[in-house]
Amino acid sequence: MSGLAGDWLAPPRRTGRALPFMEMAAVLVSLLAALPVLFVGWMAWTTGWRSSAALIFRPRVGELLVNTGLLVILAVPLAMVVSTALAWLTECTDLPGRRVLSWFCVAPLAVPAFVQSYAWISLCPRFQGLPAAVTISVLSYFPFLYLPVAASLRRLDPALSETAAALGLSPWAVFARVTFPQLRLALCGGALLIALHLLSEFGLYVFVRFDTFTTAIVDQYQSSFAGPAATMLASVLVICCLVVIVLEAAARGDARYSRVGSGVARRPKPACLGKTAIPCLACVCAVIALSLGVPFVTIGRWLAAGGLAIWRLDEIVPTLAQTAILAFAGGVLTTAMAVPMAWLSNRAPSRLQHGLEKLNYVIGSLPGIVVALALVTIAVRVVQPLYQTMATILLAYGLMFLPRALISLRASIAQAPIELEQAASALGRGPAQALFATTIRLAAPGAAAGTAMAALGIVNELTATQMLAPLGTHTLAMRFWSFSGEIDYASAAPYAAIMVAISLPFTGWLHVQSKRMAGE
Repeated sequence: MSGLAGDWLAPPRRTGRALPFMEMAAVLVSLLAALPVLFVGWMAWTTGWRSSAALIFRPRVGELLVNTGLLVILAVPLAMVVSTALAWLTECTDLPGRRVLSWFCVAPLAVPAFVQSYAWISLCPRFQGLPAAVTISVLSYFPFLYLPVAASLRRLDPALSETAAALGLSPWAVFARVTFPQLRLALCGGALLIALHLLSEFGLYVFVRFDTFTTAIVDQYQSSFAGPAATMLASVLVICCLVVIVLEAAARGDARYSRVGSGVARRPKPACLGKTAIPCLACVCAVIALSLGVPFVTIGRWLAAGGLAIWRLDEIVPTLAQTAILAFAGGVLTTAMAVPMAWLSNRAPSRLQHGLEKLNYVIGSLPGIVVALALVTIAVRVVQPLYQTMATILLAYGLMFLPRALISLRASIAQAPIELEQAASALGRGPAQALFATTIRLAAPGAAAGTAMAALGIVNELTATQMLAPLGTHTLAMRFWSFSGEIDYASAAPYAAIMVAISLPFTGWLHVQSKRMAGE
């Protein structure tokens, strides 16, 4: 999603000649990506204006709109405050243990939001409604803001703040007038990512009994099997996603945030916290304890309570194997779908390519329930043999996680010199042979990273997997959801622990990559 936040308005620059087969592949992937939105529009058309209006303009939709709006309006600013404060304390001050604490500020990404909610609700059963939804959402998603803000703070030229301080501005004035404006892009991009996650999240809000569009769509789907009511709710949710994206683009603006020169190549002197060091450290530790301590302690408590009896290896091993197969196959497919667009973005950008790429980002930001609802209906009504098959669920994963692979691949292909492709062609290689012998091979690390990021998303995906998985398929998330839905928290604990254990190395990798990109 950072690609969406970073270059939505960037004008394309042509650097090479497009290969016809790459253009055709990019168009085909984009047409597949457009299926969810086209499906929603087609269902609204076939339902008719009067029926659609009756389903949309009703008190229940207004209630869901208020709930979802309040959730986004309250949770996103709180996450911005928490993330900015944590990033500044761990990157710009002499806070004790700040290097270790910076990793702990990223680690909550390893805990799926529905596992976080499971931990809180099993610890405090009365913690429900909007307050619980906002609190757990902030604790689950603030790292999406922390990462870009911390990276931006590392790259700031210390001469700017030093000059402002020399002119007589206080430290708070320097932060407000010099540092904070330069965090605008990072804050807007991270806020967009969090807002889209809030719109698409399902399990978290079911646990705390807070109704949103996503929970209502799932309820409607289960009662009417992709009936018009579920589709109309999905159409409102799609509009909400597009509104959030447009608002982020408007808030980001088109101001310039880069310099022609390289600036000062040195780390800024950490701000001295003095007597406030201990209170600041306590605040950081409190956030970490709430976002990591609560789920870890809760999962550990249920594991201890269940003992060896809850480790049903005859269920856990096949479930882990099926999850790994889906994650690997989905990750590879997603990366393969991203190759044509990533190559065109670097080698032959155009207005068509620019528009298609943004379409992929928009569709990738839609909730999994909307993507699954579209594919279920298309499979049932048009291609019945594909209903509840591996092909359908893998396609859903590809559409949902395409931006993750696209961002990684685009960066890697940009680092592969185009002259190598040209030299291979001059030596008699065909266009496809030259491409795969040079650029694709050099972009292999980025492809691996994109595959890993998509696979991580698939491991923790719930709603689309529940709707599309073939009969007999069980993933870690599905097993966890099944046991927790039966209030059997002890039996759900092993699956929660395994999902967290799988995700932790990826969060560490993200943290290392963030520091590496900042030149550390």
